[in-house]
Amino acid sequence: MKADYNKMTYSINAGLWGTSIGGKETLTSNQTLPEEAYPSQLKKEGEETLTLDFVKGQLKGVNGNKHFSTIDAIREVEEIGSAWAVGRDMHIGDTIIGIKGRVGFEAAAPMLIIKAHQMLEKHTLTKWQQYWKDQLGNWYGMFLHEAMYLEPVMRDIEKFLESTQENVTGKVIIKLRPYTFQLVGIESEHDLMKSEFGEYGEMNKGWTADDAKGFTKILGNQLKIFYSVNKK
Repeated sequence: MKADYNKMTYSINAGLWGTSIGGKETLTSNQTLPEEAYPSQLKKEGEETLTLDFVKGQLKGVNGNKHFSTIDAIREVEEIGSAWAVGRDMHIGDTIIGIKGRVGFEAAAPMLIIKAHQMLEKHTLTKWQQYWKDQLGNWYGMFLHEAMYLEPVMRDIEKFLESTQENVTGKVIIKLRPYTFQLVGIESEHDLMKSEFGEYGEMNKGWTADDAKGFTKILGNQLKIFYSVNKK
């Protein structure tokens, strides 16, 4: 059997959370992978709507189909997204020994799930929950990448991250198009935009001009909205 040397020029490592692709282009800083280097090719035209359902931060449904296994849900999103050739990019990372590495990848499911999850968090978390989750999430990812999973602080960070997901429940609507996608919006009973306190840039219903003196009450308004929406 004659070998296909064009395909052999690329190193491909496939996993649940994406496929990495290495080749001569990834050894440079100014080139990208050619179309034929990607294992998944574009199969669809036009556009398609994808909905992802999250329960306490966990992906539990795809296009209305409930999944008891998150792995099965990820695989379904990957199958749908890869047909549109979404999730392609270059990753530039810093190694523990200080040098930089560059690799191409296709990761339709992670790109779609992570971006959808982030949008849902923006609607359901307070500003400071989002801020500290980003800070600790970056530290957690760095420690995990550098083989520090057994460090006890990782268990502490995990408890915080798990706590932030208590109200991250709802549906995220996405439009898929060739090589790209668009986050349309979310539906959630924990949506902090849906409250009787006011409409951004329009009007307020929760305070008077006198209340604004000293700005004390306005500074506490976000907490007031959070506990009202979540009935705590």
